[in-house]
Amino acid sequence: MRSKGFTLIELLVVMAIVAALLTIVTPRYMRQADRAKEAALRENLGAMRIALDQFYGDRGSYPERLADLVTLRYLRAVPLDPVTERRDSWIVELRDEEGGRKVIHDVRSGASGNATDGTPFKSW
Repeated sequence: MRSKGFTLIELLVVMAIVAALLTIVTPRYMRQADRAKEAALRENLGAMRIALDQFYGDRGSYPERLADLVTLRYLRAVPLDPVTERRDSWIVELRDEEGGRKVIHDVRSGASGNATDGTPFKSW
């Protein structure tokens, strides 16, 4: 007489099928997560560059610090770099202004490594 339940072989077969499906799905999920981070990075860089241009248009000069964009309400907060997951990893490009002031002309990601298209994050 056969008892009700699963045999060890049946359980192993099911586990093997689940493992095979996971090996197919996991790389695709990771690629999508990377693409989402890259899209968020592009948006954050765009928002900061727009804020820099608006600051320049209103005041006739660029800010000395990213925090000035927040203080003067051009941004609600310095955006998070989604790749480094930090707010202080941005690379600012400084420019000399009259009077010897160094001001932020552009901002780039401080993330190391390359995007999915092969370009370095630091070149964005």
